Amino acid sequence: MKFIVWLIRVLVFVLLLVLAFANTQPATLNFLAGYAWQAPLILIGLAFFVVGLLAGLLSSMPAVVRLRFENGRLRRELRTARETPVVVEEPPLPPLI
Repeated sequence: MKFIVWLIRVLVFVLLLVLAFANTQPATLNFLAGYAWQAPLILIGLAFFVVGLLAGLLSSMPAVVRLRFENGRLRRELRTARETPVVVEEPPLPPLI
């Protein structure tokens, strides 16, 4: 099964590599105020991919930090629960007649 997964990964990598080499023509990206960036199309695509990746990671950081704090709190609670002795209360005996 691992072989099939690696085969698929290699095929996707080769496909993306061929796509990158097929899109090397220059492209112009126009910004506001008359600024322009001229670079190969694949470089522009890679730059936007990296910016999107960083934006996704940055937007997920608050949730990750919150979950880490909660995980630490739950671990401390579990440790204190394990250290405290368990007191078993016996039910009251029925009245004797």
